[in-house]
Amino acid sequence: MNRIFYLILTLILITGCSFNKNSKFWTSTEKIKSEKNFKEILKKEKNLSQEFNSNLKIRFNSELNDLSSSTNQLNNEGRINFDGILKKISRYKFAKIKNFHEYEPQISFYKDKIIFFDNKGTILQFNESSKLIWKKNYYSKLEKKQNPILQFANNGQYIIVADNIAKYYLLDLITGELIWSKNNLAPFNSQIKIHNDKFFIIDFSNTLRCFSLKNGEELWNISTQNSLIRSKKKLSMVIHENKIYFNNSLGDITAVDINEGQLLWQLPTQSSLIYESAFSLQTSDIIADADKLYFSNNKNQFFSIDLRSGSFDWENKINSDLRPSTIENLILTITLEGYLVIIEKKTGNILRITDIFNNYKSKKRKKIRPTGFIVGVRNIYLSTSNGRILVIDIESGKTISILKIDNEKISKPSVINKNLFVIKDNSIIKLN
Repeated sequence: MNRIFYLILTLILITGCSFNKNSKFWTSTEKIKSEKNFKEILKKEKNLSQEFNSNLKIRFNSELNDLSSSTNQLNNEGRINFDGILKKISRYKFAKIKNFHEYEPQISFYKDKIIFFDNKGTILQFNESSKLIWKKNYYSKLEKKQNPILQFANNGQYIIVADNIAKYYLLDLITGELIWSKNNLAPFNSQIKIHNDKFFIIDFSNTLRCFSLKNGEELWNISTQNSLIRSKKKLSMVIHENKIYFNNSLGDITAVDINEGQLLWQLPTQSSLIYESAFSLQTSDIIADADKLYFSNNKNQFFSIDLRSGSFDWENKINSDLRPSTIENLILTITLEGYLVIIEKKTGNILRITDIFNNYKSKKRKKIRPTGFIVGVRNIYLSTSNGRILVIDIESGKTISILKIDNEKISKPSVINKNLFVIKDNSIIKLN
């Protein structure tokens, strides 16, 4: 009898809770409303994929650039005095650099001398005739096994060397003899800038470090936000009126007083909402022109920034991690998809877009990426990830010839004494 009583009581409690909508246990079923008013955080922007004003002719009247040291400080090559026909080719071969495609090594030039390195960190100086002047290696057996990637800067008397295994040292430019050698807390992956008796470099912790040229001692440093993932994209800096401006791997731009090491301003260019996408951020070199900084990235952004205030002048949707060039009142850049873009400096308005990869079929062009370009007297010379140099007519924006140099990545072109140089993983290639 007691068992039946407890059973009836239990049923009453269950039904009371289950069917009373105010019981806070079960309620009657309702359709779930779909919330359509949400904000898309990682909105994908469309990249430029068609020509614009392709019949517009572009002509320049400005003087040609001699690639002086002041130009090097600003990263702004402008219009170079080069009009080569690229009919002859020669190579200087060296031991193959491992994973060359992941890095952006550059040649250092001194008069008619060329300075580069091989896969064991041996530094080579030779002339335009490929005659070796000297070669030096200042790495231990263990360090050589790490295949150091070297960056250079010289002031006509000394050459600074820094690498991706946290070593930096000073050599006599004429003899290659070691003057001093130091180690940093973190590896380096940036340009090097020499200014009077100091030099500057950024390490993998996103820290700008100022060192004494005389003895390599650190004079000051400016730390910016560190990244969890180390990008192999080389960071850049410019020096203008005793101030240094640099980027970090998260896209921040920072201005610092050179003499005092004092932070002047810092400008983030990537929203914290898309912080994760910053791991794949690839930013072009920053360049300076008058009182403006210009640069772009592979997130479909091209910026103009005021040097004094650190504020945005304008932003345009251009997808490129190549160093741009400014000539007169225009900016020239090339997108990762193979479009030459001409931009008005003051407003950021796009004046012309031409398809310079139009000779490639769609399937093939998706595998090709531009690696760098220079602007010559009449033509633009663009290197690619599949070992080609495209010669592009400035006036029309059309590709007039494609030269096969190799089947693998070649570096951004460099020019000295009317010759054009590119680097591949086992040689320096000269064209004239």
